[in-house]
Amino acid sequence: MIDAKPMTMTVLMTLLPLAAARADGDPARGEARFQECAACHRLEAGANEVGPSLQGVFTRKAGELADFRYSPAMKRSGIVWTAQTIEQYIADPQAMIPANRMPYAGMASPADRADLIAYLVKATK
Repeated sequence: MIDAKPMTMTVLMTLLPLAAARADGDPARGEARFQECAACHRLEAGANEVGPSLQGVFTRKAGELADFRYSPAMKRSGIVWTAQTIEQYIADPQAMIPANRMPYAGMASPADRADLIAYLVKATK
């Protein structure tokens, strides 16, 4: 039988820095990070561009805006957008949802992702 305690501790030790990074994100730095996103996304409701509007994104189900054409992969994903799922997605969109249409390689830095999410929380309410 496998002892799950070491595995559980490893998972917790891996996730704790991510949770802390999100909690410590700086919205001002995140606004600068959003410039990468602004090429395709807007923050205003109904302002879809190459990507869907991010207004109200938190708690929204992936692929549910009626006036945006999502990839079949995004529609089937079953994801509900939270700070945690957005953090995971922007780290590597193709790894999280293979065959999605977002042509973005990902944001490697956990601190940059935390800043971006802190800004999005503030800007998309």
